[in-house]
Amino acid sequence: MFMTPISNSDIEAYNARGGAQADATDPKAAQERFLKLFVAQLNNQDPLNPLDNAQMTTQMAQINQVVGLQQVNETLKSLATQFGMVSGLQGVQLVGRQVVTEGNRLEVADGTARGAFSLAGPADAVQVEILGPAGEVVGSLDLGAKQAGLQTFDWPLGSVDPTRVASLRVSATRGGQSVAATPLALQRVQSVGFVDGSLRLRTDGATLTYDQVQAFL
Repeated sequence: MFMTPISNSDIEAYNARGGAQADATDPKAAQERFLKLFVAQLNNQDPLNPLDNAQMTTQMAQINQVVGLQQVNETLKSLATQFGMVSGLQGVQLVGRQVVTEGNRLEVADGTARGAFSLAGPADAVQVEILGPAGEVVGSLDLGAKQAGLQTFDWPLGSVDPTRVASLRVSATRGGQSVAATPLALQRVQSVGFVDGSLRLRTDGATLTYDQVQAFL
């Protein structure tokens, strides 16, 4: 009794099963099972209707493709695990660091208010107003000329109650013309963790994703 050649539909069904079970299947074992089946087919083929070279090549290419995809899946899983470990180690190093995010929140510590802002272009006069909880001005700071980009400043509280310090407002000019100035928030990282595989930074004001951070100080 002769075995019939493995049909293309059989190969496709085999590939489909292999793809669906890629996570739980050993690629080497899958290849060995196919080779045993393939050798058995060659030993029992009809000598009057042998499997031609094209069919043999096609079947070998298809099983190699399935095994290759399984090996790629295993490699990607390993890389993802390693990337998560590296991200976790890097995240731990951020604890205690200041981060710059959207907003206009000041960090108040040790009798000093620290803030940040961004200038769209160079300015020859920059003024920062320190605002209270109700938006009232509780102090101001003349920073003079500043270059474009991220800027930080420190403002000594003096006799001002720290609870009255809430936010900032920035104005900038160059040659009498207004320069766009964007207030930013300073927050200090207290801890890090992972949520759904993504790094999260917990600060004294919020929980941030990594892409929400504009700069680390």
